[in-house]
Amino acid sequence: MTETTTETMTETTNPEVDSLDLAALGAYLGKHIDGFGALQSAEKFSGGQSNPTFKLTTDKGQYVLRRQPPGKLLKSAHAVDREYRVYKALEKSAVPTPKVYHLCEDRDVIGSMFYVMECCEGRIFWDAALPKLPSNEERTQAYEEMGKVLAAIHSVDVDAVGLADYGKPGNYFERQLSRWTKQYRDSETQKIPAMDQLIEWLEQHIPEDDGRVSLVHGDYRLDNMMFAPDEVRVIAVLDWELSTLGHPFADLAYQCMQLRMPANAGDMSGLAGADRGALGIPTEAEYVASYCQAMGIEKIDHWAFYLAFSYFRLAAIAQGVAKRALDGNASSKKASKVGAYVAPLAMGALHVVKTES
Repeated sequence: MTETTTETMTETTNPEVDSLDLAALGAYLGKHIDGFGALQSAEKFSGGQSNPTFKLTTDKGQYVLRRQPPGKLLKSAHAVDREYRVYKALEKSAVPTPKVYHLCEDRDVIGSMFYVMECCEGRIFWDAALPKLPSNEERTQAYEEMGKVLAAIHSVDVDAVGLADYGKPGNYFERQLSRWTKQYRDSETQKIPAMDQLIEWLEQHIPEDDGRVSLVHGDYRLDNMMFAPDEVRVIAVLDWELSTLGHPFADLAYQCMQLRMPANAGDMSGLAGADRGALGIPTEAEYVASYCQAMGIEKIDHWAFYLAFSYFRLAAIAQGVAKRALDGNASSKKASKVGAYVAPLAMGALHVVKTES
């Protein structure tokens, strides 16, 4: 996919999760994708904890395959069919996305549902401080680009692109809190008092529905964006598994929450303790103000709630990853360690509630 992402390929550790039946897959895709060619190899990317993703090489070119993990899955999780639908819908929009070629809902082909998309050439950055960019000017441009793309996502005419029914009506945060609380309880492996306290606070402080509805990415962060090989421009927004119709401030708060994380917070690198000015990276207030200007809004109320909810949802996701590791069907070999993040994330949210609400 890129020089950067090629470095994240991993050898297989769990054959059921990490490998594909090349003969069966090649025969199937040869019939469903024009000019696919003969499948020669499938290498799994190590990044990501949810849906196993592979780089396919044929004698005619390269593709990317994204599949559900095999085995028993939580209801509504690993929605690769929703990802495929969003990519198709956004093909002619202002949101940069890869071209998709085929969705296979027949689980008998490789053991789970999957889709195939183009293999984009570009750069994925994992460190929020962007040390691989050579100047403050480029780091400033990168964050401006991320804000611009986020505003483009939230400005999509969902009726025009065929996504009017992509989410349920009603208070988005009320629905999401109910959904992720259930997901968390279903994957709970031990009692975490901070999570129980956080859930109680969130339930008591849901803002009134202000009527804002847009397409939301659901996991909008630096490493889910691919930049052009030779310029600071986003060419593809990736990983739409958690996308839906919802409140746009959820995406913004989630990204800002991520940037509050320590620099060594696993795959989700943050900027805690960093001198953003010295790096050419906007402060949270500057980033939010820039977003508001792009969207034509004056300010954002209830910011502490949106941040605390973002911590909670990430903690619930982490708990799900840890549970899949125990069940033996996690995508990444790092999955078993992710459960250790749940309590710190909950405590981070409670700190926001105490100091900023």
